[in-house]
Amino acid sequence: MSNSLKIDGLSVSYGPIPALRNISIEVPTGGFVSVLGSNGAGKTTLVRTITGVLYLQKGKCTSGSIKFGDQEITRQNSRTIVRSGVAQVPEGRMLFPHLTVEENLRCGAASRRDASGINETISEVFDLFPQLAPLRQRQAGLLSGGEQQMVAVGRALMAKPSLLICDELSLGLAPLIVRDLFLLLDRINKEGVAVLAIEQNARIALQHSQYAYALEVGEVVLEGPSAELRENQEVQDLYMGGGGDSREAYASIRREVGR
Repeated sequence: MSNSLKIDGLSVSYGPIPALRNISIEVPTGGFVSVLGSNGAGKTTLVRTITGVLYLQKGKCTSGSIKFGDQEITRQNSRTIVRSGVAQVPEGRMLFPHLTVEENLRCGAASRRDASGINETISEVFDLFPQLAPLRQRQAGLLSGGEQQMVAVGRALMAKPSLLICDELSLGLAPLIVRDLFLLLDRINKEGVAVLAIEQNARIALQHSQYAYALEVGEVVLEGPSAELRENQEVQDLYMGGGGDSREAYASIRREVGR
């Protein structure tokens, strides 16, 4: 069964203000894809639209479609989208600070119909993050940033997704913790879960993903295999501190795609 995510010609606006323009992105079944972009590029709007919460910010999809497998999910509610197999690790983690680690994990299973399998999945999460096991009864608000991010990933995995969307996983974390989290994403991906990483940290995203898109001012300005984009001078200047002029790099990228 195909569980690919296919976004085709998606445009989104907030009132009269366009936020995404004719976006087309694909995450193949079992793939690892990253979307790069600076603040204001449209990454958050993209995640909101995929996960069915765009309406909370009074946004509107004006054209295009989002399909997950054979299901049209463009205007579905978030609960339906989670049940279809899409789970999210949100920017800022968004844990319940006064609930314990285990209680936060169980929140991720709210949409599941197989209540008998939830304890087994919790054990699987603790196998993936063994450092969380002795902390299972600790309040999430008392954890370190890295531990909280592990709980956020584990909570998403509690839904048994086919696609895991990670929104700014690296934000505010030390480089070694970021490295370890992306190695765990590799492991999750190798076990058959597709990963869509929405990242400002282009260096780590391009190291681990197979294919990548660069998003700027609501448009895809560049795409290609991650290994190729790592060697692209404009990408290095714009996203990886390559030492060149980032404004000229952006202009060059736009010229390349004929915009």
